[in-house]
Amino acid sequence: MMEERLTIIETRNARVDADKAWEVSLTRRAVISIITYLTAGVFMSVNGFLHPWVTAVVPVFGYLLSTLSLPWIKRYWLSRRKPL
Repeated sequence: MMEERLTIIETRNARVDADKAWEVSLTRRAVISIITYLTAGVFMSVNGFLHPWVTAVVPVFGYLLSTLSLPWIKRYWLSRRKPL
């Protein structure tokens, strides 16, 4: 009974660790950047924007900038937060 519960907890912890690793991975950032670029490029092309594929880089840079600044903001927020 106790071994079964321990196995369940270890399996869950491994899944949570994998999810955390995915959240901060460069692969995830690259995939989201590519999808963002393609979506913005298609949207801008369909709507007649001037130089849509060049302009589509702007939201990608915004996303990448947010991924760089959020860890710093999170640390600051956590340092100011009162413990429960």
